[in-house]
Amino acid sequence: MIEKSVRIHDKFSLELKFGYSTRRKLKENLFEVNTWIFIPNSLDINRQTYDKSDFYKDLKSNIRLITPEFLLRDIADKTKSPFIHLEASFNALAVTPTRSNARNYEHQIKMFNSILKSSLRDHRLHIIRNIETEDRDYLISNYLQSSREILSNYRSLRHIIAVPTVRRELFSLYILGDEFMSNLIEQHTFLLADEIRKNHSELYRQTGPMLTELIRGEVEYRRSKGFPTAENLGREEIRELIYRRGTLKKFFDSQLFLATRKKRDGFIAEQLIYSIAAGFAMIFATAIAFIFQKKFGNFTIPLFVALVISYMLKDRIKELTRYYFAGKLKKVFFDHKTRISVTPDKSVGWCKESFDFVSAEKVPADILAIRAQSLDLEVQSVSGWERVVLYRKLMKLDRPSLDGIFTHYTITGVNDIIRFNVSNFVHNMDNPEIPFRILAGDDFEEISGQKVYYLTFVINVRYDGENQVYLYRVTFNRSGILKVDSL
Repeated sequence: MIEKSVRIHDKFSLELKFGYSTRRKLKENLFEVNTWIFIPNSLDINRQTYDKSDFYKDLKSNIRLITPEFLLRDIADKTKSPFIHLEASFNALAVTPTRSNARNYEHQIKMFNSILKSSLRDHRLHIIRNIETEDRDYLISNYLQSSREILSNYRSLRHIIAVPTVRRELFSLYILGDEFMSNLIEQHTFLLADEIRKNHSELYRQTGPMLTELIRGEVEYRRSKGFPTAENLGREEIRELIYRRGTLKKFFDSQLFLATRKKRDGFIAEQLIYSIAAGFAMIFATAIAFIFQKKFGNFTIPLFVALVISYMLKDRIKELTRYYFAGKLKKVFFDHKTRISVTPDKSVGWCKESFDFVSAEKVPADILAIRAQSLDLEVQSVSGWERVVLYRKLMKLDRPSLDGIFTHYTITGVNDIIRFNVSNFVHNMDNPEIPFRILAGDDFEEISGQKVYYLTFVINVRYDGENQVYLYRVTFNRSGILKVDSL
């Protein structure tokens, strides 16, 4: 299964997230994602102005393991995973502080926080989706209760490692986990409260005090422990706090990120084809030399002229042959092949990617039909006012290798998180605000309106016989990305 989402990451960047979940029955799982990008011709994005190197500079990809899924109420249960594994690692470290126990202790703290982060997000979104149902009061109450129990359970582990056998740097990992966990629950509670306050004012009057009470309790707790808090800080201190929280997030997420090593795809085949092209050219030049030598003899003017001409044509034949075969290779090979590894000697799969401009005639009919659903731009498409870019990605994952990564947790696949920067697309745009005139009684007045452009993404995903197509439209202008719509 392939899960996908497209959203705004920052002012000029999109985030495309693909979740590749494997099936147990398949040892090797092959996923294919083709992303067709329709670009207005007025932006002057073409082969001459935007090549492969430009595209890959604008593209940043991070591949990480899919976080194991747990319900928030199960994380709060001291008798269930993942808490029992966390507690066991604390006890093992305190009794036998070996390197392996220290590594497992760090691993369990990181995994517990990563699992909690995903579970908080999922529970919060589930509340928002069910905000109009009879379940909402229970869901909000369960969120508050589970959050408090998780914090209490984690903090109760402190006395286990507050012993002489546990080194200060290992004890500090527990402290960092405590701070990060407090930040997580505060962040998601703020997001939940903000959503309810904006769209459900009556409900907020009931639940707002309970949500802010949880936040206030964590702010006071962090102050009591000497952890930085945002309240009553100046601009510079807020900047340092944001940096610290970002660093903590990367540290605790590091357990799930995978190592990648990228190289050119089809390099050996390419060199072989180029050698064949050189061979064809050499055969031609040698044949001309033999023919003219036999007919006119050695050291004659005709032979000299023939050798010069054959030398001139030899290079052209070699380049034309290389160009011809290079076009054929594009259909078989990708631009890059990336090895995906947990450790340098343990690979879990690979992915291949390629980028190219394609003519409208080569775009499949079903893709064009989906593209036409964006009706207000259909005229542009028919009139040839768009360039089409195809970004292909092929992902292969080995299920047995994924199963063997962690002892206590099942990993079902990987997330490919892609950030695509559109800064190169805004160079030839008009001003973001243009004058606009409207009638005002017997006169008229001038107002300003936004000048916008659209990028249309048609994403085709294929896996195990399934074939699905999704349509997104990105609205942006010289000031940045304004919105992303799923059509």
